[in-house]
Amino acid sequence: MNKFCLSVIVAASLFTTSSKAQNDPAAKKILDGVSAKIKTFKAITANFSLKSITSKGSNNGVRLGSVSLKGHKYLMKQSKVEIICDGSKIYNYDGNKTVTVSGVDDAGSTLSPQILLSNFYDKDYTYKLISSSGNFNQIELVPNDKRKNVQKINIFIDKEKCFITKAKVLDKSNNIIELTISNTNTNATLSDDLFQFNKNKYPKDIEVLD
Repeated sequence: MNKFCLSVIVAASLFTTSSKAQNDPAAKKILDGVSAKIKTFKAITANFSLKSITSKGSNNGVRLGSVSLKGHKYLMKQSKVEIICDGSKIYNYDGNKTVTVSGVDDAGSTLSPQILLSNFYDKDYTYKLISSSGNFNQIELVPNDKRKNVQKINIFIDKEKCFITKAKVLDKSNNIIELTISNTNTNATLSDDLFQFNKNKYPKDIEVLD
């Protein structure tokens, strides 16, 4: 679950059987608007926090991180941990001596930034608008694939900014992870080199696992 959120931002982040007949048209209109707006930005940077709460209500603390996105490329950092996506491959550095390499398609089951930039909600989730009170629209997403360890995801969309600012993930053990996005810059200027994995930047004895 933590790996899901780190691969999210998230966003995200925030998700293949289609269940369009069960989906809420009001929720779809909002999500389509978010997706369309995100695609108008050339590059985005943001900070995020991850709060983990156990099924018994215990708070496991908050972890902070940052994300940079450009098209279908992204870089996420959380302490020493890094995830780099160059658009075709994902490099997951554990913060120690190991980098695990996977294809973008292999990450399709997680709410990664790559997925959040697509119409993920029309592929992997059934969704409905559950609240429009205050400054946010709250949409609940339920996975179509019941084998996933996620019961549901609630995302909070800022009405004025038309942007996802928070997500709550409830897993099958009733643990909760809250993702909050802040300090978003949608006019960032980012070099393509930022999203290229460079082995020389890491410890000399690092192991790269394909």
